[in-house]
Amino acid sequence: MTKTLMLQSRIEALLFVVGDDGLTIKQLSQLLGEQDEIIVQAMDALKNAYEKDIARGITVKEMAGVYQLITKSDLADIIQRLVENPTAQSLSQASLEVLAIVAYKQPITRVAIEDLRGVKCERPIQTLVSRGLIKEIGRSEGTGRAILYGTTKEFLHYFGLNSVEEMPPLPEEELAETEQETDLFMTKFQEAFNGAK
Repeated sequence: MTKTLMLQSRIEALLFVVGDDGLTIKQLSQLLGEQDEIIVQAMDALKNAYEKDIARGITVKEMAGVYQLITKSDLADIIQRLVENPTAQSLSQASLEVLAIVAYKQPITRVAIEDLRGVKCERPIQTLVSRGLIKEIGRSEGTGRAILYGTTKEFLHYFGLNSVEEMPPLPEEELAETEQETDLFMTKFQEAFNGAK
């Protein structure tokens, strides 16, 4: 594998991992230990390879100096079908846990969700937003003005609720005492979620 091809594969891997956040040429240069000009050349070659290969469903797009992997525009109809049918794929355990936290603790920031779960939650949050089950409902006060998340009408519809007040109450003090009860809650939430399908 030539140095250019190896560099393209590394750029592709980094862009895939960062998702919607994307990366700038400067960030890629620092991560890969290469000069900006070499990164630009590799990026152009990667983009050209994507565009010429009709078997590939993704390409590279630059917006305001940030490069992202995106789906090709001529595949919009197939993506639209997925968006219009959010129940085509079941939610992962991580997504269900995040959904339960948002439902009971809203409005809540990503950091607060991660504090409760003890792990990163960016991907489950993205999944839930793309499925229309949670959405940005404001910004927190203070430094950084973090995004606050809350449930949507689609969430209520999916679970057959008129409002979040209809959700079963959580025995919060007991849940805080033992992990077993937290697991019981997640089991009940999973059962309710699966029953709603």
